[in-house]
Amino acid sequence: MENIVLSIDGQKVSCPPGTSVLEAAEQHGIKIPKLCYHPDLKPYGACRLCLVEDEKTGRLMASCVTPAASNMVIRTATPRIINHRRNIARLMIAEHPESCVVCSKGNHCQLRLIASQLGIGETKLHPMPNYKTLEQANPFIIRDLSKCILCGKCIRADHELVFVGAIDYNRRGFRSRPATVHDQALEKSNCTVCGTCLSMCPTGALSPKNRTYVGSPARESIAICGFCGVGCSLAMGAAGEKIVEVKPAQRPDSVNRATLCVRGHFAHDFLNVSNRLVSPLVRPNGNRRPAQLVPASWDEALEVIAKRLADIKSVNGPQSIAFLGSSKCTNEENYLLQKFARALIGTNSVDNGGYIFGQSRLRSFDERTAGGGRVNPLRGLERAEAIVVLGADPGHSLPVVGYYLKRAAGQGIPLVLVNPRRTELVNSAALWLRLQPQTDLELLNGLTALLHTKEGYDSGFIDRYTEGFSIFRYSLSALDLERVCRVTDIDRRQLDAAADLLHGKKIAFVVGQGILQQKGGQHSLNALLNLALMTGSLGKEGTGLYMLAKENNQAGALDMGAAPDRFPGRQSLKDDRVRKQWEQAWKVKLSPDQGLNLARMIMEAEKGNLKALYVMGENPLRALPATERVQKALQKLDFLVVQDILECETTRMADVVLPGAAFCEKDGSFTNLEGRIQSFSTVVPPPGHAKPDWEILDRLMAKMKNGCGYGSLEKIRAEIRQRVPMYAELDGRRQGWLRATSSKVIFGADGADGLISFSPMVSVDEPVKDEDYPFTAIFGSMRYHLGSGTRTGASRRIQELELSSEIEISPQDAAGLNFKEGEAVNVISRHGAVGAKVRLKTGILPGQIFAPLAVRGNTAMNLIGLSDLAPADSPGWKTCQVTLKPA
Repeated sequence: MENIVLSIDGQKVSCPPGTSVLEAAEQHGIKIPKLCYHPDLKPYGACRLCLVEDEKTGRLMASCVTPAASNMVIRTATPRIINHRRNIARLMIAEHPESCVVCSKGNHCQLRLIASQLGIGETKLHPMPNYKTLEQANPFIIRDLSKCILCGKCIRADHELVFVGAIDYNRRGFRSRPATVHDQALEKSNCTVCGTCLSMCPTGALSPKNRTYVGSPARESIAICGFCGVGCSLAMGAAGEKIVEVKPAQRPDSVNRATLCVRGHFAHDFLNVSNRLVSPLVRPNGNRRPAQLVPASWDEALEVIAKRLADIKSVNGPQSIAFLGSSKCTNEENYLLQKFARALIGTNSVDNGGYIFGQSRLRSFDERTAGGGRVNPLRGLERAEAIVVLGADPGHSLPVVGYYLKRAAGQGIPLVLVNPRRTELVNSAALWLRLQPQTDLELLNGLTALLHTKEGYDSGFIDRYTEGFSIFRYSLSALDLERVCRVTDIDRRQLDAAADLLHGKKIAFVVGQGILQQKGGQHSLNALLNLALMTGSLGKEGTGLYMLAKENNQAGALDMGAAPDRFPGRQSLKDDRVRKQWEQAWKVKLSPDQGLNLARMIMEAEKGNLKALYVMGENPLRALPATERVQKALQKLDFLVVQDILECETTRMADVVLPGAAFCEKDGSFTNLEGRIQSFSTVVPPPGHAKPDWEILDRLMAKMKNGCGYGSLEKIRAEIRQRVPMYAELDGRRQGWLRATSSKVIFGADGADGLISFSPMVSVDEPVKDEDYPFTAIFGSMRYHLGSGTRTGASRRIQELELSSEIEISPQDAAGLNFKEGEAVNVISRHGAVGAKVRLKTGILPGQIFAPLAVRGNTAMNLIGLSDLAPADSPGWKTCQVTLKPA
């Protein structure tokens, strides 16, 4: 459609049909005051400050709700308009408390700014105080609704952006206010404490609860969140050398725009805790544990590390040393760490914390796609034809992904939820397939076979982009659907309903760690890819696999080669041609032998084969299963180096501790789950003598090879750009995207001509009931914590919640065991036992329990045996069999 042309303040303006007058003005740099408008919300027209005048008719109109029309002649600042705006602002201020001097909103108050721009000092009206009770019971948000101007932005953001519906207008007229159902306190409602309402509020009606600082930060900088894999854009406020406020940056090109979650908004107070590492620590005179760690200079600490690693390599060989990179540290730092391991030490025993979340199971998927399909913007979910969510509870693990999914469902896109537990997405789903745990593979096979029977496959796509379908379809015709229903415990009518919903549609598959961590997770990924190929659901926006990376740089750490079987760029260690290229680049001979992954590092340390371990930005003693076993294994090491930002369980075992810098205390880049490369700069300096992790590694590598290091982050980035083609856009700009390098033609890389093969169909064995441990424990996330909870557990706000170790069980099981709500019980598996309190939940089936991770030291992981996740037949870390006994 042709653009509309109109005149605004004498300027000819062109805009697409459907654009409001306000949007047209702002697109051309013409500013109009507003308080209730936000570009991410539907226009509302509540404040009326955006009034403009139609010169032809003399009408005054709220520009935010007035569509632009051809040949309009609009004036935005006539004396008549200014007079109306002043009166509106004066009436708002007359109802507003006179507390600007002490208000925490400070210079960020938009009402105060507009009043200043309109030249309003005194209102010259009788005050109309509208006193409301100050609400500050929860540790996150203070509600002072006497300052509320009823703009509705908090309510609309709740309903339109995060899709929770915790608040709405209550009462009428002068007494009207945003409130929860029955006017409960926020902490007693279904509010998820994401803080989106707070960041939308134009006044001090909503403000963050901050015990250390009040008012506007001295300066504000853009950063990238260091928690989950979404990679939200943050505006971080600083005073002095401390972060005092965090909110969404509200950039239109960011993944989160105006939203955040409770962790991103409120848990960054962990940056200012007293147990931050501020100086290198060593055990004096080479004493072994339990000699106390004492402060040392950087030269002393690095000299100890360089000497000990060289000695251990000389005596025991390079394979006796391993390196654990970080799914939380930057791309540049993980690149340096794996180069340190491979080029200087000569070992491929390098991994990262993403292993804990099943990252090693991606190998087969990457091999089949040749690394393609990595770029998948989340905005595509709102343009998908259908969505299937498997093994994920994004409302707790990655809330911003949950917002996208709820918005997509709200637009009418059919969403099929596959999960044994009731999650927040159930209310948005068109269909909930409540299968038995660890049977996703059988369900995927059944769905694929049903769609094939119903001719729900894309023949054109299959012929052009795939191979092996003729063999694969024979295995589908032999599949026993009755067995599928029996194993998964899903009714055949539900299975048919799912196939009917997906028939003829291009599907977006949202895949969580529940798939990657479960038994047979690798086979489940292969089955997913088969289904995507058969339905033509790959290679276009709103299709393909959205892999939900749990940690902020989980994807980037793997891309940078922090894995025992891959070079940077996810290139296979087995490929002789690739290895020779890296040998030429680094001018060193590289080992062809696959190294140890994280689980095998612990197992080899137990046996005494692994002598030294260098850990950067991870806390394996808290994060891994079988804490006691891991602790004993680490005690057997001759030398343990831990480089981190917080004192934690693992640093207390180390021989040398190096203080690193948090994400906002250094320059670097993260790669999020979409394939978006996001660079960021220092907001505040590291505390004490702490240093950016790349600088620590650079100095240590220079010391070990008796030469000069990189000396700058840009030199490291230049090497990555040169050696890792998919990172060609890593150039210090705020964001770029992974470049397509796959050899498969579907992903559109230059010169690509390869086809993707269908994988042979694999089935799972029918589960055998364990009479001694009759309950299936399902492990999962809570929105207040991330990973093992090392950082979120240090947050004072999260601590004030006093979260207890609660297990969820069905009311039927509770009645059978004679357990009451809140009763203390022991949860016992073949591998360990933990104490917890009982919470009755109708959303969980009899015979199952849900155990949250990260709380109270992440003790739930002690129920799981330490097994290697990499093999296809691994039992996984997502479930285990348990029994319940009274405490």
